[in-house]
Amino acid sequence: MDFRLMGLDSPLFNTLHHIMDLTDDTTEKNLNAPTRTYVRDAKAMAATPADVKEYPNSYVFVVDMPGLKSGDIKVQVEDDNVLLISGERKREEEKEGAKYLKMERRVGKFMRKFVLPENANVEGISAVCQDGVLTVTVNKLPPPEPKKPKTIEVKIA
Repeated sequence: MDFRLMGLDSPLFNTLHHIMDLTDDTTEKNLNAPTRTYVRDAKAMAATPADVKEYPNSYVFVVDMPGLKSGDIKVQVEDDNVLLISGERKREEEKEGAKYLKMERRVGKFMRKFVLPENANVEGISAVCQDGVLTVTVNKLPPPEPKKPKTIEVKIA
């Protein structure tokens, strides 16, 4: 709204008009901003290193999950071909009389997503967590048998 059209051309109204214009720009930018969930998941994925190996009969995903018990780790398959590995390490409860002098160990959510190849057998997935290292094995489907040529008997008329 332009206050000058209504005969209100004072510095106060000019400042108010400028503030209202800034508010409109900020609102528009916020609509395109990523959600908190997206930012949290992106940070969790960036902070979760993983190794992926391919063997003749399987794919192996190795992810460090320090301080997590097997009950705190989730291994799921989404959309029939996305392997989701996640977990969350919570901060230890402070004991009476103790205070942190330095906190460097990572707490919070761990997460990685991997798109599985077409030959991955999503029914044949196993996961083992040992010494803070999670190993997820996805077996490969056997290669399709080559089609045998169809022999047609030739009849003599």
